[in-house]
Amino acid sequence: MFTNLSPDGYFSRVSGIDQKTLAHGERTLMAEFHLAKGSLLPAHSHPNEQTGYLISGRMIFTVNGRRYDARPGDAWCIAAGVEHSAEIIEDSVAVEVFSPVREDYLPDKTQQPTGQKEENA
Repeated sequence: MFTNLSPDGYFSRVSGIDQKTLAHGERTLMAEFHLAKGSLLPAHSHPNEQTGYLISGRMIFTVNGRRYDARPGDAWCIAAGVEHSAEIIEDSVAVEVFSPVREDYLPDKTQQPTGQKEENA
């Protein structure tokens, strides 16, 4: 699967956080997140391993009770089933890969346009 750069396809599940699935296959899914300063990603866990890279901005992650200050160029891997949250300190852009595929992030499941919130991560 190949995708071209496009401003379309973003949706929001949490206020201040827009996301877009960039590409996916049988075992992995890659998503881009635009996170607004002051936003909070509530504590949650899921059965997917999550590996990410912070392109720009600053975020404070809490993973399994431990805080991490992420800055541009920093990367992370959060094991499946581990509780995590994030506080967005500066407007940020991150790219993350999920394995197995997050079914709820597949394009046909994410038709809610930016501006309509589900408030679930």
